[in-house]
Amino acid sequence: MGRTLEEEEEEGTAAAAAADRDALTMMRDFLAATGGCAVLDGGLATELEAHGADLNDPLWSAKCLLTSPHLIRQVHLDYLHSGANVILTASYQATIQGFLSKGFSPHDSENLLRNSVLIALEARDIFHQKHHPIHHPVFIAASIGSYGAYLADGSEYSGDYGASVTLDTLKDFHRRRVQVLAQAGPDILAFETTPNKLEAQAYAEILDEGDVKIPAWFSFNSKDGVNVVSGDSLLDCAAIADACSKVVAVGINCTPPRFIHGLILSLKKVTEKPILIYPNSGERYDPDKKEWVASTGVTDDDFVSYVTVWRQAGAALIGGCCRTTPNTIRAITRSLNKRSFV
Repeated sequence: MGRTLEEEEEEGTAAAAAADRDALTMMRDFLAATGGCAVLDGGLATELEAHGADLNDPLWSAKCLLTSPHLIRQVHLDYLHSGANVILTASYQATIQGFLSKGFSPHDSENLLRNSVLIALEARDIFHQKHHPIHHPVFIAASIGSYGAYLADGSEYSGDYGASVTLDTLKDFHRRRVQVLAQAGPDILAFETTPNKLEAQAYAEILDEGDVKIPAWFSFNSKDGVNVVSGDSLLDCAAIADACSKVVAVGINCTPPRFIHGLILSLKKVTEKPILIYPNSGERYDPDKKEWVASTGVTDDDFVSYVTVWRQAGAALIGGCCRTTPNTIRAITRSLNKRSFV
């Protein structure tokens, strides 16, 4: 006698739950393999510019997918040699819509997204030719910036998209991009610099649709150390991430270092999932001039002085965001008593 529809649905639900448990176990196993705390990489755009790239473009660092992919690979390798266990792809500001506006076909636009992952995978393969994965495990995280990052108008730092942008607007904007990146072979999806609750909900609903087979992390940004940049409650945003079974880590990025300790403590109130933090240098971004304001940040030594405190507070993945460099990551690696490869 065949199974009933109810039995098939129950079996499917049980299989999905098992897969989600396996995803969280995978993250915990990865962290154990790194010694309990993984090192994330640092800023990409700053380093690409240091290597000679011109990023004066709405695509920002994603411009190098078109013009100089070899520079992206080199920056990935610089971070791996500095001790990073996690490399983020050059796709933060890479969107199908952005490439279409440059005259690329949908097919070519999707291939450019895939290439961001393939470049990172290639860098990992090169690194592991000399340094065995057992001794230095590496995850590739496919970076997904917010809708505001695509707009390139500074709204990723305010979360204000206007009343016309709805939950469905955001889901329709992100869905295919998420699918393409997930299918390109990364270990995890990194939803970064999430500025408001609405976008976090959009991400969670896309993941819950079932087309994405790999885990994800959600990270938010804050400018006051209490809420996300839109003014939405960090606790409410983190609760959305915690409730999404595909999310295996929750955290903060692109936020001044002085706020991080308190934000870790806040996150621990709503989630038991691993917490990741990768602050910026503390410099302030001017969205009108589209530049970072000099002399408002901290030195590498000052930045790294926080690391032990963040680790003791509960951070399980620690790195840097905008304006941090391989030197920053090397210092974090040393602070955590890990090995760099320079």
